[in-house]
Amino acid sequence: MMNLLSLSSKAPLIRYGRTLGVLVPHVCKMPAAGMVAVRHMSLSPEFENAKTRLGTLKEDPGNEAKLKIYALFKQATSGVVTTKRPGMMDFVGRAKWDAWNSLGNMSQEEAQNSYIELVNSLVKAEEAEATTHAEPGQKYNTLLVTCEDGLRVITLNRPSKKNAITKEMYNEWAAALEEATADPKTVVTAITGAGDYYCSGNDLSNFMNIKPEDMQQMALDARDLLKNFVASFIDFPKPLVAVVNGPAVGVSVTILGMFDAVYASDKATFNTPFSALGQSPEGCSSYIFPKIMGYTRASELLLFNKKVTAHQAKELGLVTEVFPNDALQSEVWPKLQAYAKLPVKSLVYSKALTRQTELETLHKINAAECERLAERWVSDDCVNAIMNFFNRKK
Repeated sequence: MMNLLSLSSKAPLIRYGRTLGVLVPHVCKMPAAGMVAVRHMSLSPEFENAKTRLGTLKEDPGNEAKLKIYALFKQATSGVVTTKRPGMMDFVGRAKWDAWNSLGNMSQEEAQNSYIELVNSLVKAEEAEATTHAEPGQKYNTLLVTCEDGLRVITLNRPSKKNAITKEMYNEWAAALEEATADPKTVVTAITGAGDYYCSGNDLSNFMNIKPEDMQQMALDARDLLKNFVASFIDFPKPLVAVVNGPAVGVSVTILGMFDAVYASDKATFNTPFSALGQSPEGCSSYIFPKIMGYTRASELLLFNKKVTAHQAKELGLVTEVFPNDALQSEVWPKLQAYAKLPVKSLVYSKALTRQTELETLHKINAAECERLAERWVSDDCVNAIMNFFNRKK
């Protein structure tokens, strides 16, 4: 799978976990005949040091950051963009060109300073996040999982990325639910987010790190990944509670209909911007949301991208109870600890009685939603919407 900012064989490699991505060129090619020559300026020691520090990142900083890095590097070393914008089919080339061109007449010195500042901020953020990672013995890279006195807590742990969901997180989240199912000591399972966000939905770089010729296979693989992920919620037999500590977006909202309770901070918001991104609902929300909200109110969320507050979500039946943000932690967790002292078999049997007649239907809905999304992901609607999203973020 090609990294969005892959350049030439002369570009330095930076290791992100198990994969190699290419970020910025060490050399600037001389302009071809007839092209305007670029002005080169001396690079400061701080700039060279920032290039070195960039190579120490262990995690992919995301395509928004990488586009900025690429643009600032080019502006710092070559000045303003002089080449023509790549054609529509060169998805990656256009994204890089747009990022560079967006800097306009920024001076090379200013670009150097901005590059240094950006790289330093990324390195510091990763160092800070590393201090919050799992304790020794943790098996997950994107989650923190604890279990004490019957209460298992799964924390989405990518705070610097607003807990955006990657392929790895999809797999780990499903595996954590499977582990909770199999563990006889787990009575109640709670999901929450690290940092200020509950979850910002899909990491849209999932859609950009691909070659055009691989789009169809990506869509099929993503379809299967999502289908299995949602199925892990449909089939989860024990009480499942969401503690929504901040904004929730996309699939992190749609799956809430399969939770047994949803407790939210009054600072939380809920947004499902599917049509704005050329996509369609998932997480069985096309079936569950109309059942709990009514068709017209569900349509405002699923069709028309309406963002709702925690109190509005409670009125819609999506949220069980809303807590003041500064009291969420002190009030919710004692409540869940009390739930975890209840007899697990009684809880499991009671949940089965309330849900078992819907299981077959939910699996059919899940399959249909994923098939439609596989078509949407390779559509012009989706590709253009995601490109526009990243252009707006620059």
